[in-house]
Amino acid sequence: MADSVGDFVLRRLRDWGVEQVFAYPGDGINGLVAAFGAAGDRPRFVQSRHEEMSALQAVGYAKFSGQVGVCMATSGPGAIHLLNGLYDAKLDHVPVVAIVGQTERSAMGGSYQQEVDLQALLKDVASDYLVEVNVAEQLPNAVDRAFRTALTRRAPTAIIIPSDLQGEQYTPPRHEFKQVPSSEPGLVAPTLVPAESELARAAEVLNAGQKVAILVGQGARGASAEVERVADVLGAGVAKALLGKDVLSDELPFVTGSIGLLGTRPSYELMRDCDTLLIVGSSFPYSQFLPEFGQARAVQIDLDGAMIGMRYPTEVNLVGDARTTLRAVLPLLSGPTDRAWREGIEDDVARWWDTMRREAMVDADPVNPMRIVWELSERIPPNAIVTADSGSATNWYARHLRVRGDIRGSLSGTLATMGCAVPYAIGAKFAHPDRPAIAITGDGAMQMNGMAELLTIARYADRWADRRCVVCVLHNNDLNQVTWELRAMGGAPKFSESQVLPDVSYADFARGLGFEAVTVTSPDQLGPAWDRVLAADRPSVLDVHCDPEVPPIPPHATFEQAKSAAQAVLKGDPEAFHLVVQGIKTKLQEAVPGRLR
Repeated sequence: MADSVGDFVLRRLRDWGVEQVFAYPGDGINGLVAAFGAAGDRPRFVQSRHEEMSALQAVGYAKFSGQVGVCMATSGPGAIHLLNGLYDAKLDHVPVVAIVGQTERSAMGGSYQQEVDLQALLKDVASDYLVEVNVAEQLPNAVDRAFRTALTRRAPTAIIIPSDLQGEQYTPPRHEFKQVPSSEPGLVAPTLVPAESELARAAEVLNAGQKVAILVGQGARGASAEVERVADVLGAGVAKALLGKDVLSDELPFVTGSIGLLGTRPSYELMRDCDTLLIVGSSFPYSQFLPEFGQARAVQIDLDGAMIGMRYPTEVNLVGDARTTLRAVLPLLSGPTDRAWREGIEDDVARWWDTMRREAMVDADPVNPMRIVWELSERIPPNAIVTADSGSATNWYARHLRVRGDIRGSLSGTLATMGCAVPYAIGAKFAHPDRPAIAITGDGAMQMNGMAELLTIARYADRWADRRCVVCVLHNNDLNQVTWELRAMGGAPKFSESQVLPDVSYADFARGLGFEAVTVTSPDQLGPAWDRVLAADRPSVLDVHCDPEVPPIPPHATFEQAKSAAQAVLKGDPEAFHLVVQGIKTKLQEAVPGRLR
């Protein structure tokens, strides 16, 4: 029997090494769904509870595997639901291919049921490559270009296939006019190295520095050893953008941790006081956390020339692969003989981690949310994959999780969409079924979509060699990050109607699905609870009741931010007294060594 278009699409996906497609069915892709059945579920059809989750699972898979994530949805509403996850891929530079159905070709333009102009809908998010396939001969070129473009440009691409075409017989392109063939699937990425003259210019700038700072992002992930060697030669400290949190181990004494509003004091002071800046694989957007303009000479390394020189006035711009570029420049480097700068950084880092420990141990009502991540960090498996949601959980992930060993971590770095942690963890488990995954999420994101995706975890856990997939819920019944933004940025008190969440037991819900489930209501329960879920032989939910009034105070909080928070209190914030007490107790840990309460 001849292959249908649907059969061919799945065969081409297999040829590209695709082992699973994160998807939700609908009649706009019935021909493709039938092809999954005929192919014995190869690649696997991974059914989410919502198309947005399929897209975010594909993003998580791509982030942690380094391969293309594939998602699929029906026409109209299904395609619309994919958008948020696809924008997450676009903004974080992640290769994802979306395959969407469309109404039958004979009905197009007729205001037919579920007909949406998908090319108009997807043209921005899939601007690097978007194609509607209207005849079988457009395949395989359409599939191959979608994959090669996604890999080359680190971006989402999209293929639209009308529903009636999916069931038609596949016929390959012919060797004739206006037929477009394609080569066999596969792509070996080129290794780009800047010209020797530019490497020499960069070395001159870096060698002239006496106080060198390095900022790394996710683009430096394959160059950890080289970044460490450059930092040693130059006597530099290294700060990490959030998407680059897992690039270097936090056990290295010169690694200052995260940078920015969610960053550390050592990172803030590193940028404040340096005279030279090297940026490797980062498009960290907040220039106010970089050196003052004119303060530091700067060099940037990035694979994408479009991202060069857009965050800080850089003197030398090296377009190239981070690893090979750093290897090429290393023999040209000679650091300062005076190591006082480096020694000062290491002292600051050591003091900072002690401060973080003390802040995590400050009493709260009932549990300090900082301690949740601190206790995890004390016992996390060295090969764990950690995903963090957007919200106050991001603060504690950024500052309190100490990356080491083979630990990987990520979050929605640029779009900062809520509800990414659980689907990311699902994608991570399909990328690495032999490694534990840990999702750190707030109760707002859990109610938004996380609870539904526990069903997805329960459904597929038996496919994972290591069934540990831990969802840790920061249960404070508050949309906490927005509450603090209202206070600190707008000077407005907490508005309960918008901020307070309905209470629910996440542990009870998970227990009904067969999860290991633990509720924590006091700090002394926290360490044993982590031990229990990390030792479980099945997925787990850790439901931690924590204090919403523990402030995510930046280590470099401005006068204006403090003034706004004070105004919020004076305007009648419902938790005024408690939040002031917690803020004072927390901030004291930076000034009074050894003080806990």
